[in-house]
Amino acid sequence: MKNTSKLAGRTALITGAAKRLGAATARALHAEGMNLLLHYNKSEASASALAAELNKARPDSAAIAQADLANTQGLESLVKAALQWDGLDVLINNASSFHPTPIGNVGEDEWDELMASNLKAPFFLAQAAAVHLKKNHGSIVNMVDIHAYRPLREHTVYCTAKAGLVMLTLSLARELGPEIRVNGIAPGPVLWPEAPMDAATKKSILEATALKRKGSPEDISGAILYLVRDADFVTGQVLSVDGGRSIGW
Repeated sequence: MKNTSKLAGRTALITGAAKRLGAATARALHAEGMNLLLHYNKSEASASALAAELNKARPDSAAIAQADLANTQGLESLVKAALQWDGLDVLINNASSFHPTPIGNVGEDEWDELMASNLKAPFFLAQAAAVHLKKNHGSIVNMVDIHAYRPLREHTVYCTAKAGLVMLTLSLARELGPEIRVNGIAPGPVLWPEAPMDAATKKSILEATALKRKGSPEDISGAILYLVRDADFVTGQVLSVDGGRSIGW
């Protein structure tokens, strides 16, 4: 049966696509008929497995590409790899590093790492992709964080980088319009960090939401799908998908 979605046959580049929210986003966009370039850095096995899954459902619809996003010289090649389907329509800046940086113990390497994945790479990827996105009146979605607005203790560098990504989202929307729409998603508690977290901390986080529960990766991928597919008159916005966490701190 032919896919009649307005996204069918279009192409998206998703950074950090191998796992977690990146993989959920890949599955959601692929279900709409999109072709996907799945970026990974170290998670080759997971990226390959996801591509195989998607290609089984629709042959030649997904490919993988490795890149260290801290190396800006490789980002243009990443964009070019997405052009194998004759164009680029969507850029999802999902890749992110996240770890604590307590004041007094932060080195320059940690600063550079968190800034590179959360702020520097989204800018230079957007710059490399802009000429192609303009041709197709495409869109960019940046994965922000509710902690861009309300800081998380002992995560100063991460929060600062994500706050910068909010301004980058607004600035790119101004600079790249009218051809390209640029928006962001700020997830709340939908996936716990990969580092261990005790049950009491998890409970306190969920109690602070208005909905008193955890969300799901599909809540995020659904919001991204809205911004990419349905929100033709929305740009320069950051949509919080957090169960009301950001209104009840």
